[in-house]
Amino acid sequence: MTTQTAPAANELSTPQNGRSPQVQATTAVSGGTAGADQPAANRGRTSIADVVVVKVAGIAAREIPGVYDMGGGLSRTIGAVRDRVPGGRPNVGRGVKVEVGERQTAIDLDLVVEYGVSVMDVAQDVRENVISAVERITGLEVVEVNVTVNDVHLPDEDEPGTTAEARVE
Repeated sequence: MTTQTAPAANELSTPQNGRSPQVQATTAVSGGTAGADQPAANRGRTSIADVVVVKVAGIAAREIPGVYDMGGGLSRTIGAVRDRVPGGRPNVGRGVKVEVGERQTAIDLDLVVEYGVSVMDVAQDVRENVISAVERITGLEVVEVNVTVNDVHLPDEDEPGTTAEARVE
């Protein structure tokens, strides 16, 4: 972090009214510096929106074998309806909450795991993959990834609207 302070009293000129100058020390925090003499990489600042971290974390979590879906019950139901609407896109951020600061981020994930997999192994693999992806892509330090497993998907659970055979003809 770069701090800049106001010039010292001896660097100020005496005002025209004859009074001594008042020194006000100010501190400005900046992600970069301005000026043609600075390297290009240091000119200006970069901000990363929360939605960027949400999408990166959501994609990284879904890459892990054993993760069936993400989000709580209501968000999964709404997401399933939304996914079936023509022209609708899947919401990769479903089940992901983040807090993003200037240099750090914290991530909360809600998962549904497949039956038969080790919940602890899936949670650990998700945590490692999310941290790796977010730090590599955004440059932010991930301080924590909290994983909540909300449900287990059983192999005999059918998706809505995909029944094998009708009960009546």
